Amino acid sequence: MTTLAKIPVTVVTGFLGSGKTTLIQHLIRNANGKKLAVLVNEFGSEGVDGDILKSCADANCPAENIVELANGCICCTVADDFIPAMEQLLARNVKPDHIVIETSGLALPKPLLKAFDWPEIRSRITVDGVIALADAEAVAAGRFAPDPAAVDAQRAADDNLDHETPLSEVFEDQIACADLVLLTKADLAGAEGIKAAKAVIAAEMPREVPMLPVVDGTIDARVILGLEAAAENDLAARPSHHDGEEEHEHDDFNSVVIDLPEVSDVDALVASIKGLAREQNVLRAKGYIAVEGKPMRLLVQSVGERVRHQFDMPWGARARQSKLVVIGEHADIDEAAIRARLGV
Repeated sequence: MTTLAKIPVTVVTGFLGSGKTTLIQHLIRNANGKKLAVLVNEFGSEGVDGDILKSCADANCPAENIVELANGCICCTVADDFIPAMEQLLARNVKPDHIVIETSGLALPKPLLKAFDWPEIRSRITVDGVIALADAEAVAAGRFAPDPAAVDAQRAADDNLDHETPLSEVFEDQIACADLVLLTKADLAGAEGIKAAKAVIAAEMPREVPMLPVVDGTIDARVILGLEAAAENDLAARPSHHDGEEEHEHDDFNSVVIDLPEVSDVDALVASIKGLAREQNVLRAKGYIAVEGKPMRLLVQSVGERVRHQFDMPWGARARQSKLVVIGEHADIDEAAIRARLGV
C-alpha cells in the first residue's frame, strides 16, 4: 500500500558530549513498536557514535537502518551527503516509521532544516521536531566560553564589544532552533544546577519551549517522537547567528585521531585525558581502547575533565586497535602536545 503521509524526522542536536548518542540508544531500545532509522553525523574522520548505536540495533532498528556520515557536517554537505543518505533510507523495502538524525556536536541545526525543502525529499519527509540537549551541569557552570570570567570582564569594560565565542554561538544556535530542550546530566547538576541552567537557557530562547531534566537519556519515546512541529515551515521563529550567510564554516574547531598502544593502566589514561582538558582546553575525547589482558574493548568518553569509561563488547574479529578522537578549538589542537600528554 502506498501513502501520501510524510515520514517524520526528529533532529537531535546538542553540544559536544551533551548525551545525544545515549538518548538515541534509549529511543532504539524503547521505541514503542515504531520502526526507526538513524542517521548519525560526527565531527572528524573516525566514527564512534555510529558504532555505539549499531551495538544496540534490534528488530525495530536493524543495523542497516543506522547510517553514518563521518568527517563532515551534514548541514554543510547537503547535496553530497545528506540528501543521498536520506534517499537511501527512504528506498528501504520496509520504510521506517520515524527517522532520527543525530547531528555532530558542532552542527548548526537551522541550515539542516533548510535542506528539507530540497525537491528530492520535501514531499516525503517532515521535521517532526528539533530536540536540543544541554549538559545542565556545564550550562549552570557557564562553561560555554573558555574563560567566562574574562569574557564578562571584557564586556563590562566596553559595551561596544561583542565577545561571543565559537562555543557559545553554537550552543545558542542549537537552543534557538529547538522545540524541546532536554537538560542532561541532571543527576550531576542537582536541583540548584537545573534551576540555574533553565535560567541561562530561557534567557537565550527566542520563544518559550518545554525544558525537561534527563538522566542517562531515559525519557518516554512518546515525549520525543510525535511533536508534529513541521519545523521546516517555521524557520523564521528559529533565529541563528548565521542567518543571511551563504554557508558557514567549522574552522574554529579541529579534531585529531590518536592511535594508542594497548593500555595497561586505565587510571593513568584517564588522568592523561583529564590533563588534556585542563592544560590544553580539549573539549571532547572519545574512542575505543584495547586493555592488556582484557577481551573486551573499553569505550572512553570525556567532556572536559569529566571522563567516563566502560567495557562495552568483545573485540571479537575486530583488530585490537586503540583510537582516541580528540576535539577542541582550532588554536588549542596541537597534535604533538596531545601525543606527548598521552605518552605516544
